[in-house]
Amino acid sequence: MAVKIRLRRMGAKKSPFYRVVVADSRFPRDGRFIEILGQYDSTVEPAVVNVDEAKVLEWLQKGAQPTDTVKALFSKLGIMAKLDEAKRAK
Repeated sequence: MAVKIRLRRMGAKKSPFYRVVVADSRFPRDGRFIEILGQYDSTVEPAVVNVDEAKVLEWLQKGAQPTDTVKALFSKLGIMAKLDEAKRAK
């Protein structure tokens, strides 16, 4: 089973916000998911990103693959650097 960390679109038409979720890659974008990790709102300036860092690191260590957009968000938050440090410490 290929597990991805990706964005799930929520909100009204022309005013979206996104939830960061863990989902099976075969499920639709806004369909079934395994767990909610946080949210991302790009409509406000600056963009707001709220994620549970511990859950994100746990899923990444289990092998979940972030999409390109989510990976960029995690890099800005410093989560990818923490994952890299954790892998090097082993």
